[in-house]
Order: sequence, then structure tokens, then C-alpha cells
Amino acid sequence: MPTCMSTPTNPAFAAALQKMAAQGAGGLKLPPPVFHEMGAEPLDYSPGDADGRGASMRVRFPVQERWQNPMAHMQGGAIAMAMDNVIGPLSYMAAPPSSTTQLQLTYLCPIPEDAESFEIAARVTLVSERQVIIDAELTLPDGTVATLARATNVIVRRR
Repeated sequence: MPTCMSTPTNPAFAAALQKMAAQGAGGLKLPPPVFHEMGAEPLDYSPGDADGRGASMRVRFPVQERWQNPMAHMQGGAIAMAMDNVIGPLSYMAAPPSSTTQLQLTYLCPIPEDAESFEIAARVTLVSERQVIIDAELTLPDGTVATLARATNVIVRRR
């Protein structure tokens, strides 16, 4: 099983996790266990402007046999899980507390078994009073864009 760093080394990513804890996410498992289970490696994080617009995150995932479909391509549900592992935390870092309500994926080509890894880059494109919109793309090592995603996240009102 691939190893994953237990604590993100990107200073901005670590600072964002601390910000989340200060804003009421202290009891949450950050990053979540599934982030580690998929072997996620945070590569880059930018907080965007003061309102979270333009916030971005890039994460690398190893291609693992256990996530393959019968054709030895990465299974679509596992791709969605990887996307959610980037979009969800980014949404929460940009506009906490928030939760994904819609996730739309467009699969452009398969992730083959011989790909060692892939990267997902996500960017907050809109922050309104109640919603966060995030666009993401999954790129193979050769630069091929394999999957596009758009997520709508609702900002949960504090009591």
C-alpha cells in the first residue's frame, strides 16, 4: 500500500487546516481518513482572496490496482472519490463550514493501469452568500486531461 504523508508539508495547506480548526472544525479528522487511504499527496495550495475566491489546491494520487474496473482502468466511482478528496477540503478551506451538494464529472478518457499517478487541480470559481462553486480537472502524467468536474457546495449557516 502506498504511503502518504501524515501531516501536509505545504505551509499554506497546513495553515488552512489550522484555520479550519479555529473556525469550528476542531473535531473533524483533517485530512479525512479516505484522503490517506487513497494515498493522496498535497502538492500545492493557495488561499485565494479574503473571501476564498481563486483558492486552489493540487493533489497527486497513485494509481492503485484496488481501484480498477474489469478493464484495468480506474473505476469511475474511485475517480469521483479522488475528486471529492480535493474539492471537499478546498471548499471547506475557502468558505467554512461547507458541504458538497452536487458533483458533476465528465470522463474524457480512462486512467490506464500503467499510469503511475494522476493529479487533480481544483479552483474556487465562485463564492456567494450560500454557495461555493469549484471546478477541477484530473491530469495524467503525460498532460492528458482525463476528467473534468464541477461541484456546488452549500455554506452551512452557523448557529
